[in-house]
Amino acid sequence: MSIPPEPLLVKQISGSTALVLDSPHSGTAYAEDFGFACDLATLRQAEDTHVEKLYDFAPGLGAAWIEALFPRSYLDANRNTTEIDVSLLDAPWPQAVETDAAALAKVRLGKGLIWRSTDEGVPLYARQLGVAEVQSRIARCWQPYHAAVASAIAAAHARHGFSIHINCHSMPAVASRYATDFPGLVHADFVVGNRDETSSSAALGQFICGHLRALGFDVAYNHPYKGVELVRRYSDPATQRHSVQIEINRRLYMDEKTLQMHRGFAPLREHLRSLVQALVQMDPRAL
Repeated sequence: MSIPPEPLLVKQISGSTALVLDSPHSGTAYAEDFGFACDLATLRQAEDTHVEKLYDFAPGLGAAWIEALFPRSYLDANRNTTEIDVSLLDAPWPQAVETDAAALAKVRLGKGLIWRSTDEGVPLYARQLGVAEVQSRIARCWQPYHAAVASAIAAAHARHGFSIHINCHSMPAVASRYATDFPGLVHADFVVGNRDETSSSAALGQFICGHLRALGFDVAYNHPYKGVELVRRYSDPATQRHSVQIEINRRLYMDEKTLQMHRGFAPLREHLRSLVQALVQMDPRAL
């Protein structure tokens, strides 16, 4: 009897420019072994819904594209493998556990590598997870996703002597109770984050903000989202490896309750196209 192939969990499209885009939170392939106990409609609020559609033009412009097909609530690829919520497990975790205070804040909110609860505090599970179960998710999801991002950035840098990595996200119009340290915050149209100008040059971060503001958007810079693991891990501005996180307010393009795109989607996509076109033509060393 033949063994069915492992389902594709990471989508990767190679690029020809120095630009790499990744979407770690827009996946909708809910695995049979997830075993969540909450309502699926509630769980789906965790998705960065339709982000992959907003940027679907990018490969045609020569940008590399990496996309998680698994949902972030199953495994959050924008967390380190040390960000384990040990209260979820039925046995001691045999590997390193995070000690950094900022990373632990996310774990306490239920938003570690494996989510404990939704942004509104609804528990995902009515059970504890096995250590082998979590290790399997890391092997099948986290490792191939990070390998894809790392290889795309390395290839872009090798071709051009620099790389620009955009980590693509969306955010609710108003911060939920357990999403960030700023519950109830009314978000700007965009939040551009580069970890307080440590994961990219200040000039690149400010260029992106300026481009979006010139299009008429309200843009916040490094607040309340600075960028997390993917921009931290793969950036090194000193060697011209620049990583920037961009959060888009969902109200600009979708109904947050029904997840349906509205008439704002098409014009927003064209504005993003203009930004991506500017980035593929840019050499950050000249800023």
